[in-house]
Amino acid sequence: MRDNLIRIAEDTIDFSGIIYAKNNNGVIIDRAFGFANRSEELPNTLNTRFGIASGCKLFTSIGICQLVEKGKLTFKTRLEDCLPFPFPRFSESITIHHLLTHTSGIPDYFDEVIMDDYEDLWKERPMYSIKQLKDFLPMFQNNEMMFHPGERFHYNNAGFILLGLIIEQVSGELFTDYIMDNIFKPCKMDDSGYFSMDHLPKNTAYGYIDNKEDGTWRTNIYSIPIKGGADGGAFITAPDMIKLWDGLLNHQLLSKKYTDELLKPHVCVKNGDENHYGYGIWITMKNGQIYKYHIMGYDPGVSFHSCFYPHSESILVVPSNKSEGAFQIVKGFEENL
Repeated sequence: MRDNLIRIAEDTIDFSGIIYAKNNNGVIIDRAFGFANRSEELPNTLNTRFGIASGCKLFTSIGICQLVEKGKLTFKTRLEDCLPFPFPRFSESITIHHLLTHTSGIPDYFDEVIMDDYEDLWKERPMYSIKQLKDFLPMFQNNEMMFHPGERFHYNNAGFILLGLIIEQVSGELFTDYIMDNIFKPCKMDDSGYFSMDHLPKNTAYGYIDNKEDGTWRTNIYSIPIKGGADGGAFITAPDMIKLWDGLLNHQLLSKKYTDELLKPHVCVKNGDENHYGYGIWITMKNGQIYKYHIMGYDPGVSFHSCFYPHSESILVVPSNKSEGAFQIVKGFEENL
């Protein structure tokens, strides 16, 4: 498996990032590829921090489940009972469960089904103006519902912005502070965090956007919000992501009851499809059994996948500072499981 993954990374896709995998017998592969900083030709290392885009929706979901476990909320709590902001066209029946499972029907600020380029969002609204979760609200809070809550699955970034605002409202902390204090610190994810794009710490990879037409490239500093939040944008190291999986699966972050609730296949993504969604996590079924739990994220200059395979108790982490590549590594890994 190791040699095959290295071949894919180096010869097939020109991968830039980390391949880190382990099971109960130890580390399967831990290799770094490409440059964290192309201008200075600084290589990626196992301890390089990478942006993971929507991969950190799982962190938001864990945070919500923690507050439910503490009795501060329930999954049936309605949105209108959580936040003081006006949503004049939103349904009164939207619940936290709907937001966690992408079934709320609220309008999205970036609808990945109909919009191709995340960069287009910032042509009229500067990315450097998006510093807090509430800064996203004007982009969707006055728009019409897409469908009735609970009617179907439709991937929704705005729903996780609202979940982050709920965490702030209930906990009294900034969202990023809450996640750091209640998820990263307990798991000893000491090298991970939510960093401003104009003040990235040492050992952080720049995200790169390649122009295949003329062979040029540029960083993604003007292509994503200046600081990540509840729907995406945290920076992690591959070893820290392993710690997150371990903390979740060993009930360090949530009791078994609420861990099971988070990992439960709550909604089928599409009729007849093997892909389901829990709370902030994708679930792939095969022959009626859970084949893998996985999270993923894509932004300009970012591609990320991380998976847990219950049958082999394997964990895979693939962060990349290019817009593509992580999926091909996951596919190669699964061919050899």
